[in-house]
Amino acid sequence: MPDVLLHPTPPRWPWPPALAASVGVHALAAAGVLVDPAQGATALAAVALNQLVLTAAGLWPRSTLLGPNWRRLPAAAAQRAQVALTFDDGPDPEVTPRVLDMLDAAGARATFFVIGRRAQAAPALTREIVARGHALGNHSAVHRHHFALLGPGGFAREIGRAQQILADVAGVRAHCFRAPAGLRNPLLDPVLHRLGLQLVSWTRRGLDTRDGDAARVHARLVRGLAAGDILLLHDGHAARTPSGRPVVLAVLPPLLSALRAAGLATVTLAEAVPLRYPLP
Repeated sequence: MPDVLLHPTPPRWPWPPALAASVGVHALAAAGVLVDPAQGATALAAVALNQLVLTAAGLWPRSTLLGPNWRRLPAAAAQRAQVALTFDDGPDPEVTPRVLDMLDAAGARATFFVIGRRAQAAPALTREIVARGHALGNHSAVHRHHFALLGPGGFAREIGRAQQILADVAGVRAHCFRAPAGLRNPLLDPVLHRLGLQLVSWTRRGLDTRDGDAARVHARLVRGLAAGDILLLHDGHAARTPSGRPVVLAVLPPLLSALRAAGLATVTLAEAVPLRYPLP
């Protein structure tokens, strides 16, 4: 992995309390069996329950048990009545330019969590996202369906490769990462820490890759809408309306109108979310 993308001496990775406790559970279970082999069933049950909790945390995109996870903007951004619009899975040559035009028309800015190989296939479009005042986030190199099952080496390759592509294509060093489908395992955060990346999930999402009904998607996004929210939409892999239109294009104009009516401004994650630690 190129040195330019790695901190030469990153701060020590802070163990999340849940993972530190997990190590303790395993150690106590092993010690208990050594002292009294008859306690094997109890020790096994404790370890199994611990693993179940960790697995559930990995399957819950907004969980913070496995490490830091920005589910909302920092308090300062909320006090400024700001929200973050985020778009995943692009860039898409059909959809992304139209999303950019809609954002321009509303004077809104957003963060695009792009897939590395898609950015590499559409370099001019990727650069245009940045040129229009938006931010790029890392959404892995390939968006593998089994991403959550990878180990440290697999995470480093997928995320590091995407970082390099963004640097090569757009001259950008992303500092926010979103896991494919939001799923992960306990081995992800140490890799993000080494790369200086903040994990970002969302406050609310429209489920716009599965639901082509624009009214339902819009309702999910605006229900309880408040300052500090991080909204998740998709310019890539968007579901289609009954007429065949990408649903995000039908949802975005009324969503932007709803933000204006609520007195909410948009901000990019690059502006609102702090660096994980100072980078060289």
